Amino acid sequence: MKSSNYKKRRISVAPMMDWTDRHCRVFHRQITHHTWLYTEMVTTGALLHGDVPRHLNFDKVEHPVALQLGGSEPADLAKSAKLGEEWGYDEINLNCGCPSERVQKGAFGACLMAESALVADCVKAMRDAVSIDVTVKHRIGIDKTESYEFVRDFVGTVAEAGCQTFIVHARNAILKGLSPKENREIPPLKYEYAYRLARDFPELEIIINGAIKTTAEIDAHLQHVDGVMLGREAYHNPYLMADFDARYFGDADAVPKTRAEVIEAMLPYIREQLALYGRDGNGLRLNSITRHMLGLMAGMPGAKSFRQALSDSKRLALGDPILLVDALSKMQSMAA
Repeated sequence: MKSSNYKKRRISVAPMMDWTDRHCRVFHRQITHHTWLYTEMVTTGALLHGDVPRHLNFDKVEHPVALQLGGSEPADLAKSAKLGEEWGYDEINLNCGCPSERVQKGAFGACLMAESALVADCVKAMRDAVSIDVTVKHRIGIDKTESYEFVRDFVGTVAEAGCQTFIVHARNAILKGLSPKENREIPPLKYEYAYRLARDFPELEIIINGAIKTTAEIDAHLQHVDGVMLGREAYHNPYLMADFDARYFGDADAVPKTRAEVIEAMLPYIREQLALYGRDGNGLRLNSITRHMLGLMAGMPGAKSFRQALSDSKRLALGDPILLVDALSKMQSMAA
C-alpha cells in the first residue's frame, strides 16, 4: 500500500543546505500551494543538544512541509522525529544521500547506503515514535559501487522496516575526491535505476531527483515514477512552479499569482519577520529573505536589473522591504 500522502508528493522541492530555510519555503509557497517542501538537513545533535526552536520553527503557510534529519543512531533519530511531529511537520525524511565530509565524519548521509540494516533500524525506530510518514532520500550507489542490484537491495531492506517512500537521487555519491557540488554534477545520471525501482517495487512510492529542469522533463519522468523532486532549478527559477498546482495536482481552481503579486504577498511576511527578530546586526536582516527571491524574474526582460537592485547593499542595510517594489519598478522600466 502506498503512503497516505501519495499524490501530495507528486512534485517536491529538495532539501538544500543554506537555501531551503523557512524564508525560502514561505516564498515558494506564494508560487505553489501543493508542491511538497523540505527543510534543510537538521542533525539529531542540533536538535537534542541545541536550540530546537531555531531549527524547527516554521510558518503554517508552509504545509505540506517535511523535516529532513541527519543521523545514524536509531534512538536519537526517534527522539528527533518525535520533536518534528510535535512541532507540526507532515513527514520525517532521513538523509542517506549527502556526501559532504562533515556528514561523513558523523557517519551518516550517503555513508548509510553501505549499511542498509542500520538504516532499516533507524526507520523502524522513527516509525515507532511517530504517526506521520517516515521517508528516505538516497543515492543509487556509493563510490565505485554502481550495480543496480546494490540500490535495489538497499531499498528492499529498508522497505521491510516499513518505509514506503524513497526519494532517489539518480547519481552515485563519491565519498572521497569530489566536493558536494561536484557530486551533483560529475557522477553520471542513471534515471533508469529509479524507473527500475518503480517497476520492481510497485507497492512503494518512488520519487526521482537529479538535474530535472523543465516541465517536459517532469512529464517524461512521471511516465515511470510516482513523483519528481526538483533541486536547484526550483531555487534559481522558482516561477517554473507557478502552474504546478493545476498541472500536477489537479487543482482546477488554482490561479497562479503573477510575479508582481508574489512580491506583494511577501511584503507582510517580511515586515512581520523584521519586527519579530529586529533589524540590527544581531537580528534578522532583510537579505536573509530577499536573497531567496533573486531568481523570481529568471528569463524575463530586465531580470538582471531586478537582481542588481535587490542586491544593493546600502538599500538592504536599511531593512525596508519596499526595496522589492522598487526593484520590480526598475526592471519594468528597463524592459520598457
